[in-house]
Amino acid sequence: MQYIDAAVFLDSAGDHTVIDVRSPSEFRQGHIPGAFNLPLFDDEERRRIGTLYHDSGKDASVLLGFDLVGPKMSRYVKQAQKLVKGKQMLMHCWRGGLRSSSMAWLLELAGFRIKILQGGYKAYRAFIRRNIGSGYELVVLGGKTGSGKSEILRQLDSSGEQILDLEKIACHKGSAFGHLGQQEQPTNEQFENNLFSVLHSLNPAKPVWLEDESRSIGIVSLPDLFIDRMKASPLIYIETDKESRIRRLISDYAGYDPDFLDASVQRISSRLGSLNTKLVTQAIRNRNFEDACRLLLNYYDKLYMAGIQARDQSRIFVIKPGSGNPETIAVEILAFHNRVLNATQANDVSKKAI
Repeated sequence: MQYIDAAVFLDSAGDHTVIDVRSPSEFRQGHIPGAFNLPLFDDEERRRIGTLYHDSGKDASVLLGFDLVGPKMSRYVKQAQKLVKGKQMLMHCWRGGLRSSSMAWLLELAGFRIKILQGGYKAYRAFIRRNIGSGYELVVLGGKTGSGKSEILRQLDSSGEQILDLEKIACHKGSAFGHLGQQEQPTNEQFENNLFSVLHSLNPAKPVWLEDESRSIGIVSLPDLFIDRMKASPLIYIETDKESRIRRLISDYAGYDPDFLDASVQRISSRLGSLNTKLVTQAIRNRNFEDACRLLLNYYDKLYMAGIQARDQSRIFVIKPGSGNPETIAVEILAFHNRVLNATQANDVSKKAI
């Protein structure tokens, strides 16, 4: 068996099967995207070993581990044969210790060739949190709620640009109503893992387009380092009139059950105030979605503009689209980026050279 660091491990993961030998609950909490779980111990076994280690020491816990693993050795080999194409695999446990080395020893006896992540999953987590977003040119799409940023982002993707869809990765659209129509959100740990995995698959020589988001997207949060890199990146602010935004929001949300919409309003009732909460709820019950949206946008617009004011204003570029069509806007934004942002970056480079 061979030990490799996190950077080499991740670069090799695209061509090799990754086997995670931690317990099922550890795997559910967070794992390397694409990895398969082949636990050396299940959750109850791991609990028993941990308790014995605490009460009686390492030797007693290791002997218990041998007793538990012995009857399952052939099962591990059969499972590995089903999971792994060929005979080469990557493997890790929590800290690159006994669990991964023990499983690797067994599977190598069965003819597999194994590389183990030095420092285990803990080292992987430290690596991605230290490097997330590093080396990529981020271009942020901004605009008030209902500006169509997500649709424009998808158009950029269709035109061959690289995008990072944070809301898709988070399984949430980023507002009190953002959970509607979405799958269950991942754990925060898994969200960070998935985010890094998508970024790692992109070409650092090309711009990466993403939508402006606050730190929290539903129950998950963007890593501090990534937020800092977003804030330091250029932001193209799409200026859209309020009536167009209201029409888009009605199209997106009016089809949901009023009870679900009302529950979402209650999530922000303390910030809306009792009177506005009551007025929005009544408007939804009366299916007067235009008034409901107008009231809600008063809140969301103030919140969003406060975030915009906190950014470096020299890195904000306003664009007023000549059309409400996302495809047309995407073309305008690309032209703007190539004309203005590239020129700005070239000017910054020349100033540094001087």
